[in-house]
Amino acid sequence: MPSFTIPDLPLDGLLRRAAVRDPDGIAVRTADTALGFGELDTLTDRVAAWLRRENKGRTGVRTGVAHVLAPVFAATYYGSVRSGATAVLVNPLMGEDGLRHVLATAEVEVAFVPASTAELLTKLRGALPRLRTIVVTDAPDGVTPGDTVSLHMALGSGPDAPGHGPSDPASIACVQFTTGTTGRPKGVLLTHRNLVANAKQTALAHRLDQASVTLNHLPLYHVMHLNSAVYAGACQVLCQDPDPFASLAAATEAGATHYYGLPARLHRLATDERLTATARTAPGGTRLTAVLSGGSGLRPRAARALRDRLGVPVIQGYGMAELSPLTHCQRPERYRAGEVGETVPGTECRLVDVDSRTPVDVWSTGEVQVRGPQLMAGYLGDAQPTRIDGDGWFSTGDVGYLDDDGALRLVDRLADIFKYDNEIVSPSRVEQVIGEDPRVADCIVADWPDDVHGGLVWAGVVLHDDPEPGPYAGPGRPGPPPVSEVLESIAARANERLADFERIRLAEALEAVPRTPTGKPERRALRQRLRDRAAHERPHPPHHQEQTMVTSVNRPTVRGGIDTAPAVKGPGPLTTSGTGSYETVGEGA
Repeated sequence: MPSFTIPDLPLDGLLRRAAVRDPDGIAVRTADTALGFGELDTLTDRVAAWLRRENKGRTGVRTGVAHVLAPVFAATYYGSVRSGATAVLVNPLMGEDGLRHVLATAEVEVAFVPASTAELLTKLRGALPRLRTIVVTDAPDGVTPGDTVSLHMALGSGPDAPGHGPSDPASIACVQFTTGTTGRPKGVLLTHRNLVANAKQTALAHRLDQASVTLNHLPLYHVMHLNSAVYAGACQVLCQDPDPFASLAAATEAGATHYYGLPARLHRLATDERLTATARTAPGGTRLTAVLSGGSGLRPRAARALRDRLGVPVIQGYGMAELSPLTHCQRPERYRAGEVGETVPGTECRLVDVDSRTPVDVWSTGEVQVRGPQLMAGYLGDAQPTRIDGDGWFSTGDVGYLDDDGALRLVDRLADIFKYDNEIVSPSRVEQVIGEDPRVADCIVADWPDDVHGGLVWAGVVLHDDPEPGPYAGPGRPGPPPVSEVLESIAARANERLADFERIRLAEALEAVPRTPTGKPERRALRQRLRDRAAHERPHPPHHQEQTMVTSVNRPTVRGGIDTAPAVKGPGPLTTSGTGSYETVGEGA
């Protein structure tokens, strides 16, 4: 594998370096605020100084930091690690149960949170005995709920001594919790070296440099986007308007070169009539070079529509909290629908058989394994298995395959696939086919337990409010057809493209698909509900009939946008690694 060098810096050292290089360059900008790298570094020093006083010089104290989409997140995040504390990322959109789990598990002592989250934490004080100080980050007037303090008041309470973070790159800088789609969220321990390495890997893969301007249209501030932009010395524009079309106007005004969005928002943008009307002249700016999607799979239809209307590549990547998070990214000049790209520099990837655990041939399906400098130190709590073998390979729990060029295509989560007559069914593959129907707004697929076949394909379908007429329409049929007929038609159309073991046997109309804040489907809870129902309901008609059983219910949404492996076999086992060809991009940072 080509050599990959990691900057010899602590995590907050990325910001210090950027401030020395270009103190007046804009680091973070919102509609009403702009902070230069020098200003952000100074504010980070003030946060670090206050924390050292608050923690009485102790290091390793767990500090909760809510990753709100605001410049204050960068200051409290880097300030925490600069003080010698460990930053615990807190999702401010979580409810009471989620907040209790994260803060109690991580034994957080100080929390930087917005007022809405502070109100919840004051109610949970009794269940969080280690939490001694709640700092409200969005109360400039000093008015805060309950027994809390405003950040403005805290930073004005003492001298701002220069910060000195830890010197050991192997020390823990951050705890990031998993999304919890397959169980209770686990705390991932990320070192300074993990995060600095991935900051460089991401900047190179996304082609960021000091001339780049990134438009962040995510609901929360993700450390991948913060760290990579700071590494590169790029300007970050934070767009808090939930309207995707408005965010494109903001990108134009800011001269954005990179646009980051969630699949759910990008899908809305792809079907927005305003974008359709303006086509390639839609707001996007002449400087825009790429739209980057992350968090879950973006439907190929939406990606094609955005690419055609904006005239720029729509790029996806792959990663997870345990990997800091990025491991794969598509290249604009080699874009191919359905893939998540090649490994980022310094990273290796291979596929292993889900049963024998031996490496598989190219084009053959197996579990994705990854290793590289961005791989976590472990999970919070000694009882958590790490899924890292003796050679440093991390088993991701995702199923996919590699092509001849080393690009990865995902099939599904290992925990989500199921068998029908000993044939593996990928819910995401079936969702992709269903989602291509113009009458479908969203969909989710899971297995209905069956004593004979193992699992029947169950599909929950969210219909468009005004579906296009479809093959069920005909003379003498004014007005919309019954939902049951629409579902039957959608299932029949999809089944024509699916293998027999993938065929939809049961279909229901749903209102929405339950998702995590990052857009991932809550499939685990859905499968449990189906198992409970299957214990009391027997599918009808019998399995051998071609008809699909349909039911109209209160409509819940998931889709794939992920391919299944072709049947052809390649020349032999393949391990891919990040190449050095990215190294010429962004190194000026």
